[in-house]
Amino acid sequence: MAKLIVFIHTHDRPGILEAELSEAATIGELNGVFAALGIKIDAETFVFVDESEHHQSNEHHHPVGGLRHGSRIHVCRCKRIKTSVHFLDKTETREFAPGIRVKAVKEWAVLTFKLNPKDAAEHVLQMCGSPTRPSTDTRLNELVKPHECVLCFDLIPEKRVEG
Repeated sequence: MAKLIVFIHTHDRPGILEAELSEAATIGELNGVFAALGIKIDAETFVFVDESEHHQSNEHHHPVGGLRHGSRIHVCRCKRIKTSVHFLDKTETREFAPGIRVKAVKEWAVLTFKLNPKDAAEHVLQMCGSPTRPSTDTRLNELVKPHECVLCFDLIPEKRVEG
């Protein structure tokens, strides 16, 4: 049976871990990989594959859904991340899965605040109260503080130099 290389992002340590799983890996096999890597899984830990909206079941014999070569597996304490976006004098909030990327939040905000495509291209998401502008490929679970499941962004114009 062919093996898949997957990348594991976990809530309790920085960096990315690499692991090998079979194409037909079960939750039990995945939990065995976690144990071998020293990743603790308990009732308050959720496992997501890539940008899936739903976490993996706890049944050891169930296959790991959506698994493919190069998948990102997210091990986190957040089932959903409550994300607020401020634009001008408006604020909108929505819950996202931990593996969702910043670009998906921006796309949602652009639709929600009804920005035209030209204006949308000139705006970026910036962490509230911070100069940090995460790249569009950053996953939400990489931005939340330990044991918190909330994020806040300001949708602001990107500075550009003309001339």
